[in-house]
Amino acid sequence: MSDLTRRQALKVGAAGAGGALLPLPWTAAARADSAAPPQVLAAGDLALWYDEGAGTDWLRALPIGNGRLGAMVFGNVDTERLQLNEDTVWAGGPHDPSNPRGAGALAEIRRLVNANQWTQAQDLINQTMMGNPGGQLAYQTVGNLRLAFGSASGASQYDRTLDLTTATVTTTYVLNGVRYQREVFASAPDQVIAMRLTADRSGSISFTATFDSPQRTTVSSPDGSTIGLDGVSGNMEGITGAVRFLALANATVTGGSVSSSGGTLRVTNATSVVLLLSISSSYVNYRNVGGDYGGIARQRLSAARGSSYDQLRSRHVADYQALFNRVSLDLGRTSAADQTTDVRIAQHNSVNDPQFSALLFQYGRYLLISSSRPGTQPANLQGIWNDSLAPSWDSKYTINANLPMNYWPANTTNLAECHNPVFAMINDLSVAGARTAQVQYGAGGWVTHHNTDAWRATAVVDGAFWGMWQTGGAWLATMIWDHYLFNGDIEFLRANYPAMKGAAQFFLNTLVTEPTLGYLVTNPSNSPELSHHANASVCAGPTMDNQILRDLFDGCARASEILNVDSTFRAQVRATRDRLPPMKIGSRGNIMEWLYDWVETEPNHRHISHLYGLAPSNQITKRGTPQLFEAARRTLALRGDDGTGWSLAWKINFWARMEEGKRAHDLIRYLATTARLAPNMFDLHPPFQIDGNFGATAGIAEMLLQSHVGELHILPALPPAWPSGRVSGLRGRGGHTVGITWSNGQATEILVRPDRAGTVRLRARILTGTITVVDTGDGTAARVTRIESDLIEITVQAGRTYRVTSSGVATPTLEQSFSNVGITSDSNTNVGNFDGGGASLSAQALAQVGASQGGTVSRNGVTFRWPNVGSGVADNAIASGQSIGVTGTGSTLGFLLTGTYGTVSGTGTVVYADGTRQTFTLSTPDWYGGPHSGGTAAIVSAYQNRPNNQRQNTAACIYYVGVALQTKAVASVVLPNISARPAANVPTMHIFAIAIGG
Repeated sequence: MSDLTRRQALKVGAAGAGGALLPLPWTAAARADSAAPPQVLAAGDLALWYDEGAGTDWLRALPIGNGRLGAMVFGNVDTERLQLNEDTVWAGGPHDPSNPRGAGALAEIRRLVNANQWTQAQDLINQTMMGNPGGQLAYQTVGNLRLAFGSASGASQYDRTLDLTTATVTTTYVLNGVRYQREVFASAPDQVIAMRLTADRSGSISFTATFDSPQRTTVSSPDGSTIGLDGVSGNMEGITGAVRFLALANATVTGGSVSSSGGTLRVTNATSVVLLLSISSSYVNYRNVGGDYGGIARQRLSAARGSSYDQLRSRHVADYQALFNRVSLDLGRTSAADQTTDVRIAQHNSVNDPQFSALLFQYGRYLLISSSRPGTQPANLQGIWNDSLAPSWDSKYTINANLPMNYWPANTTNLAECHNPVFAMINDLSVAGARTAQVQYGAGGWVTHHNTDAWRATAVVDGAFWGMWQTGGAWLATMIWDHYLFNGDIEFLRANYPAMKGAAQFFLNTLVTEPTLGYLVTNPSNSPELSHHANASVCAGPTMDNQILRDLFDGCARASEILNVDSTFRAQVRATRDRLPPMKIGSRGNIMEWLYDWVETEPNHRHISHLYGLAPSNQITKRGTPQLFEAARRTLALRGDDGTGWSLAWKINFWARMEEGKRAHDLIRYLATTARLAPNMFDLHPPFQIDGNFGATAGIAEMLLQSHVGELHILPALPPAWPSGRVSGLRGRGGHTVGITWSNGQATEILVRPDRAGTVRLRARILTGTITVVDTGDGTAARVTRIESDLIEITVQAGRTYRVTSSGVATPTLEQSFSNVGITSDSNTNVGNFDGGGASLSAQALAQVGASQGGTVSRNGVTFRWPNVGSGVADNAIASGQSIGVTGTGSTLGFLLTGTYGTVSGTGTVVYADGTRQTFTLSTPDWYGGPHSGGTAAIVSAYQNRPNNQRQNTAACIYYVGVALQTKAVASVVLPNISARPAANVPTMHIFAIAIGG
C-alpha cells in the first residue's frame, strides 16, 4: 500500500481524531404504509431494519462481530458482500518509536513555554520530541467475501434486519416465486462467522463465492469445499507490514453440489447452505508476530464444522444474551417505530419516537459486546469495522477522548467483561511507555501521549500541536480505579495497581514548578487539540491535565491503602496532589481551560476537555462544588451545543451530570440526524467514529442513574420526552444493580441488589414522601436512615434485592393501561384493530352473552367488571411487561384475556404489599373460533367484525385464567412481556379484566 500517514490525512482539514470535516447528510423518505416486520416486533423493536440492500454504501451495511472478528453485511440480492476484519491486522510491525533526542531538549522547551514563546516551543518539540516514525500505524481490512447469485431483477418482499437481541443479520426476499433467506452471525464461542442460506423451494440456491482484498494476498482452494485468502498487512510510515493472516471459507450443502478450484467456491442447486468463515493472524502481542496463523485458522474451521448450524447458533445466542440481556430499557413506543431505521433517523427531530433512544442505547451495548471481549484488542476508533488500508485517523486509539469514551458504558450498562481488553492494553503500555518515559524524559514510570496503536506506540506523534499531551496514559490508568469502584474485586486491583503506580510515578518525576503561580504542572502539554493563542496549543498545566492527575493520585493513594502497600509512595502522591493547580473560574464565569484566563481561539471547539472534572470525573458536582458547577454550565453555554458526533455524545453526559434532562435529550436529538448518524446508526464525526455511539449509550445511562458521588441518584436527568418507562440491570459504583420503573416523570419503584453487605445511599424525588423499603426475598422491612429530604441510607446484605416504593405514587390500573381497541360497534368497525389485521370483537355479539359496557362477568368464583368504555376506544391492555395496580386480598387472581396468532404464554409477577413477589405463568389460546383446548372459555361471542362493517360468522373467545395467591395483600401485578402492540402474525396477549376473588 502507499505509505500514508496521519499527517497526510490532516491536510484534508481535520485536526486529529477530534477534527471536524464537513457533514454530508443523506436522505430517507417515510412510507405511509410502512409497518415493522414481525421479526422486528418479536425483538421488541430492538432491531435495525431496512427494505432494501446496502448497495455499495458501507455505511448502510450492518455490523456483526465477536470481539475479534468483524464483518459488514451488505445484504444485496444479486451479490452478498461480507467486508471482513480481524482485530490484529494492522499495518507495520513491532518497533520502538522512542526518540532519544527528547530528554536533552526538555529544559529549553520548558523555558520557551514559561516565556510565552509557545510556537517556538512547538517547533522545538517537532524537531526533537517526535516519535520515530512521527505517526502511528493503521488498523486495516482483511478484505471481502463475495457471493454472486445472479440477477436481482423482479425481487420483492425484501427485508434486511440486524436483531440486537440475538446478534444476527437476516436478509429475506422473494425472487421468481421462491422465498430466500440468509442469516449470519459472528460466534465468540466458536470463533467463526457463520451464514445459513435457505430457500422454500428445493434446489434453488446457486452462487459462486470468492475472496478479494486490497492487501498483498493470494487466493487458493485448499479442498473441494473451501477457499482461502492468505495475505500480509501493509507497509506504513516506513515500517514493513508484518502481520500475516489467513481467511478460510467452507460451504456445506443440503441438496445440490459444492466444488472449489482456483480460489472460487461454487454451489449449485442446493436447498440450504451453511457457510463457515475462519480468520486468524500471526499477531501474538505488540512485540511478537510469529504466531501460527494458518494452523489456528484451520483448527477453528475444522472444529466449527463438527457442529451443526443450529448448535453453532445456539451457543452464539446463549453467549451473547448472557451479556446483552443484563439490561433492558423501555421508553414506550409510537408509530414512528414502524418506519425503517434510516427513515427513523431522518425524521427523528420532527416526530415523537422515544423508542429510538432505547434502540440507540442498546445499539451501543451491542457494538461494545461485538468489538471488545476478554482476550481481544480493545475497540478502536471504529470498533473493529474498517474497509480500508488507510482509514481516517488510522482507525487506531485516540486517547484524548475517543478510547476512554468507548468504555464509558462498560460498567454502567453491565458489560464489565468487555472492559478487560483495555486493562490488558494498559499493562502493555506500562512496559512500552516506560521506554518512552526513560528515553524522552529521563523519568521513571511510564507515559503515553494522545494516541496508540496495536504496536503500543507511546511517543509524541502527528505534530506538537496535537500530540504534545502527556496525560493519555494517566487517563487510562484512572479507569482501573473506577472499574474497581464498580466491582470491588481486590485481586483485580492488586493485579493492575502496578500500572496505576507507574503512571503516577512518571508525573512525580516530571512535574515542574510554574514560575509565576508556584503550582506543580505538566510542561509541555496542551488542552487537547485547541489553541490558546494563534497557532499555539502547547502550554503548561492545562486544566484537564490537573483534573486527570488529581484522579490518578487519589486513586493510587486509596488503592495503596486497600492493598496495604507503599505508604511512602502514598504520602508522596497526596502531597503532590495538593500542589496541583485548582480549578478556577474565569472572567466570563466559565471554568478556565488553562492556568491563565485565556480565551480559546475556536469558541465552539469540539473538545471541552476542561470539563473532564464534570464528566467522566466527579470533581465538579451540583451539591459538592456549586460555584464550579455553575461555571461548568456557563462553559457549556459558551461552547454551544453543536459539534461532531462524538462531541455531541460527550455533551449528553455533561448535561446529564448537570441534571438537566431536557438539555441532555436535546443533544440526543442533535445526534440523531443524517449529519451525525449513518443509515446503519454508526456515529458520524463525520466520518465514522464509534465513540459517539458508546458515548450516547453512556449518556442515556447517566440520565437514568448516577453513582459518581457515593450515592445512587435515581432518574437524575429524566427528560419530559420519556414520561414513563422502565429500566433494569444498570450498575452503580459500590457494586449495585439497579432497576427503576417510573410514571409521569417520577419513579414508582426502585430495585437495588448490592454485591456486598453494608449501606447504600439513594437519592430520588420519590424519597421526599412516605416510603416503604423491603427485602423482596422475605418481605421484611429494611433499616433506613433519612439523610436529607430526598436522600436515604439503607443497610443491605449482599445478593438481596431491596424494593423502594412511595405510598404517594399509584401504579396505573388496568383500565388506565388500556391501549388497544378490540371492540367495535357493528355499524362502525373501522375504528378497531384488535389483531393488527383490522379484525375486532362485536359489541353487540358480546352483549348477547352478557359482556356489556361496565357490566359484571363472574367465572370460577371471581367477579370481573367488563371494560367500562364505549365501543371504538381502547378497551384492553397488551401484555408488554407493564405493572398494573391490583389491590386486595383473596385466594385467586383472575384474568379475562385472549391471544392473537396462536396460543400465547408468558411469565407474570404478583407484587405483594410487603414487597415480596410471586411469579406465575399466564397462558391463553387464540381468540379466533373455539373454544380451544388449553383454556377455560369465559365469554364466547357468536361472530366477529371485519373492516368496512363486514361480519364474519366465526366465534370469538375470551378466556379465564386463575392464579392461586398467598394469603396476604396484593399491591400490583406485572404482566408478561409478550409484545409491544398488535401486529399481523405477531403473537399478542390481550387483557380485558383483572380481579381478586375467593
